[in-house]
Amino acid sequence: MAGPRGGRPARLSARADGGGCCWALPTLLLCAYGFFCSVRPSEPFLTPYLLGPYKNLSETEVFNEIYPVWTYSYLALLFPVFLATDYLRYKPVVLLQGLSLIVTWFMLLYAQGLRAIQFLEFFYGMGTATDIAYYSYIYSVVDVNLYQKVTSYCRSATLVGYTVGSVSGQVLVSVAGWSLFSLNVITLTSISIAFGTAWFLPMPQKSLFFHHVSNQQLSLEIKVMDCKNGSAVQDHPNVQRAPGWEDETKVPLNGEDHSAEKQVTCALHKQKSMQKQKVDIVKVLKDLWQDFLQCYSSQNMLCWSVWWALSTCGYFQVINYAQGLWEMVLPSHSTDIYNGAVEAASTLLGAVAVFAVGHIKTSWAMWGEVALAMFSFLIAAAVYIMDTVRNIWVCYASYVVFRIIYMLLITIATFQIATNLSVERYALVFGVNTFIALALQTLLTLIVVDASGLGLDIFTQFMIYASYFAAISVVFLVSGIYSIIKAYRRQEQRQSRSSESQ
Repeated sequence: MAGPRGGRPARLSARADGGGCCWALPTLLLCAYGFFCSVRPSEPFLTPYLLGPYKNLSETEVFNEIYPVWTYSYLALLFPVFLATDYLRYKPVVLLQGLSLIVTWFMLLYAQGLRAIQFLEFFYGMGTATDIAYYSYIYSVVDVNLYQKVTSYCRSATLVGYTVGSVSGQVLVSVAGWSLFSLNVITLTSISIAFGTAWFLPMPQKSLFFHHVSNQQLSLEIKVMDCKNGSAVQDHPNVQRAPGWEDETKVPLNGEDHSAEKQVTCALHKQKSMQKQKVDIVKVLKDLWQDFLQCYSSQNMLCWSVWWALSTCGYFQVINYAQGLWEMVLPSHSTDIYNGAVEAASTLLGAVAVFAVGHIKTSWAMWGEVALAMFSFLIAAAVYIMDTVRNIWVCYASYVVFRIIYMLLITIATFQIATNLSVERYALVFGVNTFIALALQTLLTLIVVDASGLGLDIFTQFMIYASYFAAISVVFLVSGIYSIIKAYRRQEQRQSRSSESQ
């Protein structure tokens, strides 16, 4: 029985409104992919594994020749992957991520030698760069009013998966006495399950930039598909211009003549095919450049983006080499290590801090820079203590504090940046900020870490990272004080003008 609740028009309306099971299935599959892809019990023990008898690599090889490859490959692949993700409509890049991680852990199990492990780091960089496909895929298959909900689901899935992986790895090492090789086997198995799950993801029909579907086009589609209910479709100029449409509009539109509906649908499909064929890469890049200029013309946006890029650079460096610092403070071959428990604790406590910050009411426009300065100083202090107090438990505690503060601040920065942006512009700003952070990290790695540069030892590196965050704190403190003084002067001028007018 045909009617507004049945047939194709009703299903289309459900998809446009974001209701029903149309969003639930891809969200469930993507969350399953994110969970299994994040269950990596071996990751907190990567450095001991490389330095141990399984790979028998030296400290200089691991810290100064192998780990920098990840930074370089991540930077080199980020922008091409960013464009390819949108152009290919997400799913192929999600599959590429799963395949890259499978190759990474397969080589981690069986590859030997410095060059092979460096090649492994390239694939790991590819797996990290393609992570953008996981977080942006869901926006192409759900309605905008579900963005917040599905984003929380997808991020929660990765958070839970990472926690499960860290805790299980720690338990298997400390309690069950499993080898680090066995943990890598479990990680490879989990990632393979994620890769298999990704094949069942539905292929999106639109994307944010190259295959964008505007609200006008969507309303046109709903209007045309509902033509059997008597809607006047021929009055839309876009419809009239579609080749082959003129003949279809002469067919009587009534509830009993289903051939009219089929012909109208065919005309719509022709129009869609022409639109898809006219994807202009140059025009998309020009639009991205104009959006870039407009987004970063805001002083508030620029302030938070600068902090995002600078702090993320330092954050990547610290978490990349924290295991190396712990290994130097307390070698894993001489005692039990608790890297997995520390990673799990810092992740969970950071999640609690992120949840709590959503309920903090303050004028970030006024006090944001000062808050960034204060918390950046605390990060610098945590890294400094981690480096100078050669006690493993102090190192662990400082690392937890470091991660909690960073996750807290990056969440605030995300709120401030995303407040007045569309999803398209948020994706652009996120990509640009991450690219700048990686460019800075590459420069820092090349100078401080890489064997072709200074090739400093791990303790000297962390002293530089602490100084780096201290410099960020000073810059934002000066800028924040200047902004506050400027704001109070404006307020005084307004008050004086109002009193003079009275």
